[in-house]
Amino acid sequence: MSLINKMLQDLDARGKQGQDPGADTGGIRSVPERERGLPRAAVFGGAAGLTAIAIALGWIYFKRPPVPPVLVSVAQAPVPVPVPVPVQATVPVPVPAAVPVVAPAPQPVAEPAPAASVPMARTHKDVAPRQLAAPVARPVPAVSEKIVEGKQVTPQQSIDNAYRRALADLQDGRVDEAMAGLQRTLQRDPRHQGARETLVRLLLEAQRPDEAMRQLQQSLALDAKQPAQAMMLARLQLDRSGGGAAALDTLQRSLPFAGEQLDYRAFLAGVLQREQRYHEAAEQYQLALQAAPDNSVWWMGLGIALQADKQPAQAKAAFERAQALQTLSPQLQAFVERKLVQLAAGK
Repeated sequence: MSLINKMLQDLDARGKQGQDPGADTGGIRSVPERERGLPRAAVFGGAAGLTAIAIALGWIYFKRPPVPPVLVSVAQAPVPVPVPVPVQATVPVPVPAAVPVVAPAPQPVAEPAPAASVPMARTHKDVAPRQLAAPVARPVPAVSEKIVEGKQVTPQQSIDNAYRRALADLQDGRVDEAMAGLQRTLQRDPRHQGARETLVRLLLEAQRPDEAMRQLQQSLALDAKQPAQAMMLARLQLDRSGGGAAALDTLQRSLPFAGEQLDYRAFLAGVLQREQRYHEAAEQYQLALQAAPDNSVWWMGLGIALQADKQPAQAKAAFERAQALQTLSPQLQAFVERKLVQLAAGK
């Protein structure tokens, strides 16, 4: 702005120095004011306008707001993907490989081909159909099955095996399976005493005495030479009302096979005494006491039978022997003492 003012002052000074209305110095004459190119007001106006424009441009340049940085989202910016360059793949020329011809063999399982025989150019799709087309191997029986099937088992061994399986079930706590196995064993061999006795015991524990009695009756009908089963059946029969006669019949049928079983004779003597057959009861007690003279209970039983058979002297001697052994329970000892008092009174 100062530069423009200075230029205007210089122009004004030059005009004053050469201002002479009548002279024409150096052929130069002053131009009338109306003939000049621009009036002074226009010049000052233009200078003022230029100055305003320069000030406005400077203010715009120095006061313009800073351009905020542009944030570029890396996650949303597209990642340049390299364009795949087509490469000409070398296609291996298939060479006809020698396929081994396997003759039919007795083995159902086909041996798999070694890994080296598969060319490297083949893919998984090429190999899978060959594996699927392989014959399915049949299950090979276990060695134990072969041994069992190949071994000749006698019928008796088969029955014993069934009996052992039933005992194994019983040991494992499977009582129902054990009873069913014992019944199957007896169906195949009704004389199998181990299975019969075990089944009877299980039936008695299960509170099924009727079935136990039927099992014992079937066993004794097949073979009466079983005094232990006869005694068991007689005890079950005695528990029934009026079963004394049936129990006595059971014991008498197996008596010839009792031999030296003293308990059998003493039990028979007690059943005879219950059936009021005192004389026979005394005979059985005497036979038992010949082999076991220190059995105080049998001496007491003999005294009861003799007293009921109207033999007081022999009965007193039997009671005294039972009392002298001092092996009776307090209740039985008191019973014997009362009997001796009765005999002493002549009753």
